[in-house]
Amino acid sequence: MRHRRIAPLIVATALFMETTDSTVIATALPAIAADLGEDPIALKLAITSYLIALAVFIPVSGWMADRFGARTIFRAALGVFVTGSIACAFADSLGGFVAARFFQGMGGAMMVPVGRLVILRGIPKNELVGALAFLTVPALVGPVIGPPLGGFITTAFSWRWIFIINVPIGLVGMVLASIFIENLREEDTPPLDWRGYLMLGTGLATVMLGLATAGRHLLPLWASLASFGIGAVLLALYARHARRVAHPVMSFRLMVLPTFRAGVVGGALFRLGVGAIPFLLPLMLQLGFGLDPLNSGLITFAAAAGALFMKTLAARIIRTLGFRSILVWNSLVCAAFIAVMGIFRPETPYAIVIALLLVGGCFRSLQFTALNAVSFADVVRKDMSQATAVTSVVQQVALAVGVTIAAFALEAFSLMAGHERLMTEDFTPAFLFMAALSALAYFVFARLDPDAGAEMSGHRTNLGPAPKPPSL
Repeated sequence: MRHRRIAPLIVATALFMETTDSTVIATALPAIAADLGEDPIALKLAITSYLIALAVFIPVSGWMADRFGARTIFRAALGVFVTGSIACAFADSLGGFVAARFFQGMGGAMMVPVGRLVILRGIPKNELVGALAFLTVPALVGPVIGPPLGGFITTAFSWRWIFIINVPIGLVGMVLASIFIENLREEDTPPLDWRGYLMLGTGLATVMLGLATAGRHLLPLWASLASFGIGAVLLALYARHARRVAHPVMSFRLMVLPTFRAGVVGGALFRLGVGAIPFLLPLMLQLGFGLDPLNSGLITFAAAAGALFMKTLAARIIRTLGFRSILVWNSLVCAAFIAVMGIFRPETPYAIVIALLLVGGCFRSLQFTALNAVSFADVVRKDMSQATAVTSVVQQVALAVGVTIAAFALEAFSLMAGHERLMTEDFTPAFLFMAALSALAYFVFARLDPDAGAEMSGHRTNLGPAPKPPSL
């Protein structure tokens, strides 16, 4: 089929734009903070607001694609993302910048999940690992060039120009989507659960708003606590609501599948630590080591280069070792590489720093590929939309919570040390703390069957038939 060959490249256009944007802004955070007259740690809101928007609008993306067609929603999402990018470029305050990033995230919430849904529905399971790995290869060019590109633009011109580069990329994506992506729809799409969506979306947004603004940024402490409390109540109400309606906007019934549950729960814990890296590492290199954005970006790009290299080998490694072995032991290896970042010092040879970031990026890339594949190993075609919504929301919430926890940890350790401003040594306990959180994923993955996802991975430890997933 035509979309089986070309659709991954089209979706990769959106992935490229998203990943380039996120890595560029991470490198430029100190410069943006200085220009807006804000504390650099306050710029965590620029990252979390985008991730909050993803979490809020991803649940409805699958339904909209089913109802109005994948091509229609994909093109509209690209347009929203480009518009939000332009608004970011012209923002002149922290509040305006955060709002623009939230609007940008509304577009991102539709782009990638809808594109991935097209691929998941059109490719046989025995080809899915390779397709998902291939899908992310072009997109990983974004993180490779993002840090040095963002550092160069910020140093030589202005951070505002980093958002303008999304405009031509988005326009190209819209044209390619119009030509090559079919406007696939599902027959008999049930009505949208508006009541559930309002509870879920508002609950996610207010919980994350409460976490992200706690401290001394934007809202007073009482408002942050109230926001978190209201959001927690709404999420609890949604959990009860989802069990009582026939077609909830986001169903958790797929959690009975061991592979899906491991991918969601274990993946969330793993992403807590990984989500902190784009926030902590550039801050340490620039505020702690005194590097400019360009040199900081030239160092941090090594992790993305390692990830790009691993994508060419991931499918073969998964086929050889199986999902369980990789997820269990690689989770500890990845956590160790997060901890290692905390022992970097200004006098550490940059060759060693780059080498460790490169190798760490390889292992994280392998873990992400395994997680993204095992989550769908036992999901049938009709449930792909729900599975995509759940995994995407949990991923973005975990990344946002990771950034928030990392910011809390950094501030807390700095205050306990009696420092008036961030020092290099403040980052060491912050990295160690995030590594410990990420390592908790080991206990989730250890519960997997040795042959989990064997139909997809092609790896089998025994000669008997693969275990059947629980009946839903």
